[in-house]
Amino acid sequence: MSRWGITLPLTGVPLAAHRELVRELPDLGYTDVWSAEAAGTDAFTPLALVAEWAPSLRLGTAIVPVYTRGAGLLAMSAATIAELAPGRFVLGIGTSSPTIVAGWNGGDFAEPVKRTRDTLRFLRAALAGEKITQSYDTFSISKFRLERPPTPPPEIMLAALRPGMLRLAAREADGAITNWLASSDVPTVRAEVGTDTELVGRIFVCPTEDADAARGLGRLLISSYLTVPVYAAFHDWLGRGDLLAPMHQAWAAGDRAAANAAIPDKVVDDLIVHGSLAECREHIASYVDAGLTTPVIAVLPTGADPAELVRGLAPTG
Repeated sequence: MSRWGITLPLTGVPLAAHRELVRELPDLGYTDVWSAEAAGTDAFTPLALVAEWAPSLRLGTAIVPVYTRGAGLLAMSAATIAELAPGRFVLGIGTSSPTIVAGWNGGDFAEPVKRTRDTLRFLRAALAGEKITQSYDTFSISKFRLERPPTPPPEIMLAALRPGMLRLAAREADGAITNWLASSDVPTVRAEVGTDTELVGRIFVCPTEDADAARGLGRLLISSYLTVPVYAAFHDWLGRGDLLAPMHQAWAAGDRAAANAAIPDKVVDDLIVHGSLAECREHIASYVDAGLTTPVIAVLPTGADPAELVRGLAPTG
């Protein structure tokens, strides 16, 4: 297995308490640590800690929204982690969602594809140390230059679900980041980015043999995420529109319980990896066999020690 990533921080574990586990990760066979950003930790601070605790790991953000920071601040944050982990940091950017951008941060979720493209182009130039005065389609920059451009500049990947963004990632970025897909969906996504583009995928893993508990948690997450328009469109494209239509109807009617109940077991089992630790490792590996370059495990809470679950999900077993 060429790459094997983990999402940090773990649910319920204080940031400082990750030190011992992070130092073990390379010996366990993990190659990557990826962070996320919604309403918990920011994406960059955990990676600064990991850069110190385990200097051999590749670090990545999956993802940082392009709307919630100014373009210059985003470049500064990326340059800081790139300086701490030269050659080992990947900046993953994406649109995020209207809830996070507008509802939680007071931004304007407008022209997401153009905004992502413009931000990518600005970051390419900024992180290379160029002085930028440029009117992009969605924002303008005047006389910006990083005081500490990193050497080398970090790779930049795009969060991408459907063909337009996937093709943009393949054309202009260093890779594509996706999530909420089954292993059987990987060839469909891979076909849009081609064989040479790195494809990173966050995989939600609930390591328990209590299938009812795993499916119960999985249904809560699926109804929360796949009712967001961009994810609904993604799964329509992947062919799950009919399977998920009853969930969408119940959700639109304001009945969360009915929406959860309407999600078929097959959808949950396809999108949420669960079972014994060995079964979970095998299922994760199936994503790689299907064409995913970098699986990034997101451990869901089971009541067990999350650090022990990370150890048990390592490729070394």
